[in-house]
Amino acid sequence: MGTNEITRRDAMMLIAAAGGAAVLGTNSLDAGDAREATKPVATRQPVIFVPHGGGPWPFVDTGFISARDVEIMRAYFVDLPKQLPAAPKALLVVSAHWEEDLPTVMTSPNPPILYDYGGFPPEAYTIQWPAPGNPALAERVVQLLNGADIATATDARRGFDHGTFIPFKLSWPNADVPTIQLSLKAGLDPAEHIAIGRALAPLRDEGVLILGSGMSYHNMRGFRSGNGQSTSIVFDDWLVAAATAAPEARTQKLCEWEAAPEARNAHPREEHLLPLMVVAGAAGDDPGRVTFRADCMGVRISAYQYG
Repeated sequence: MGTNEITRRDAMMLIAAAGGAAVLGTNSLDAGDAREATKPVATRQPVIFVPHGGGPWPFVDTGFISARDVEIMRAYFVDLPKQLPAAPKALLVVSAHWEEDLPTVMTSPNPPILYDYGGFPPEAYTIQWPAPGNPALAERVVQLLNGADIATATDARRGFDHGTFIPFKLSWPNADVPTIQLSLKAGLDPAEHIAIGRALAPLRDEGVLILGSGMSYHNMRGFRSGNGQSTSIVFDDWLVAAATAAPEARTQKLCEWEAAPEARNAHPREEHLLPLMVVAGAAGDDPGRVTFRADCMGVRISAYQYG
């Protein structure tokens, strides 16, 4: 074989290494094979649970989050895209701030902003993050959930709530990644949300980044009183062990989270914990790791990534 010739196997390896962007010479593959080989190849995305903070925290002085805490959390979200193996083709966000009787997916091609908070300065209600929606991805979500015998619904008017547009405005400030949200299911059953995540796992191989947006601790009295620190540390120690356990043990522990020490003191209502259940379900057999853990807003909070 001459020095300028490559085998079919070598060509395919070169294409994969170049992200599918190589142009092949006439000595390697025929035209049909070249077209097939140069199609963009989706890189498997991880799944991530993030603590999204409170209200419009990085963009407006909330009065209850210190400048130090803002910078600690801001740094995490700004750095988040750098932790991915490739730029995601789209984001699927499960936010603590949307619950429906059935898991419901937004279908608008241009989702509006839903200012679902109150009591902040006027500038909190002018924040924009005009990420496009993705009706095709919404249809794919419905297909996957229905295929797992999980009944679903759609919403063409739903906008991005602050569990999405606030933190991910930091991560993708250009709002150039198509994004949709999926609601929690009323009743907040952990096993149901883990099953939802399992059904959505194929999206990871299609270049979709699944994000659970909630809080590892969410007791408003604890935040405001300053008495939540000790409770949050006890619960967070348990949560770290549960979320990073082997897959089977992880599922069992998360399904039984109410038995954890200080569970109901950390989450009087569990809507901010349930996005983690979806993420853990979509994780499959991937091990979990802590990607953020800090004392912010007077309590211990943490983030988790799988894959």
